[in-house]
Amino acid sequence: MNAIRLWVDGQLVGPDVPSVRALDHGLTVGDGAFETCKVVDGEAFALTRHLRRLGRTLAGLGLPPVDDAWVSQGVKEVLSSGEPIGFGRVRITVTGGAGPLGSDRHDSPATVIVAATPSAAHAPSAAVVTVPWVRNERAATVGLKTTSYAENVIAVTYARSHGAEEALLANTRGELCEGTASNVFVVTDGVLRTPPLDSGCLAGITRELAIEWCREAGLEVVEEAMPFEVLSTADEVIITNSSRDVQGVHLVDDRQLAVGPVTARMVEIWRTAEADLGMDP
Repeated sequence: MNAIRLWVDGQLVGPDVPSVRALDHGLTVGDGAFETCKVVDGEAFALTRHLRRLGRTLAGLGLPPVDDAWVSQGVKEVLSSGEPIGFGRVRITVTGGAGPLGSDRHDSPATVIVAATPSAAHAPSAAVVTVPWVRNERAATVGLKTTSYAENVIAVTYARSHGAEEALLANTRGELCEGTASNVFVVTDGVLRTPPLDSGCLAGITRELAIEWCREAGLEVVEEAMPFEVLSTADEVIITNSSRDVQGVHLVDDRQLAVGPVTARMVEIWRTAEADLGMDP
């Protein structure tokens, strides 16, 4: 069984112990931010970059910053509170704290939660589906990693019911945008391409590192707007996130794909760079 370890506002707590107030604004209206880091051999991967993005999300939501050192201490405590987690994830959640039942805020300290759990590594490739819902690239929360995840729950539920593990979405302009919890890359004419941030996609940490590392290794990566229909013609499709790293796609809806040479090269570059640069690149 995957035992979840929890740290809430400075205290390690059991997963069945009440530890968040019923009127916490993260619970009542989803007013909060979160980050999820991969855990390897008891250490959180790319924590500095994740904390930097957490700060951007809090600022974008109009919430005060949290002390990175304090959050890092919470990560350290959950990861050291039992046997080392060989592979898993640690999630940092920061909410607006106690609030009213509506969307207004109280002047309340944030609630900070750090949770860690072992998990199984993803397979080398995944099946994905396209869905009819879209990302709004002009939304107030565009580019922010917020706890308001109902849209993603609906899309992932749809994907699971169709034998897939991830759903890919367009934006309101009909352009390829992202997955519910992943960024997406495609290969056309032998070139690796990914939607730009102004498509409305999240600035994924794995996306960021993959682009940096691929370019440093001499693999061309183009950030450009593409029609959503590119998924029906692309030679290769890849998804990235903190637990998948770089994962090929073997099925888009009913279309079979090979995990091709560009995907293989991208995976090789990722593994080499990660091994060379360590856990906080």
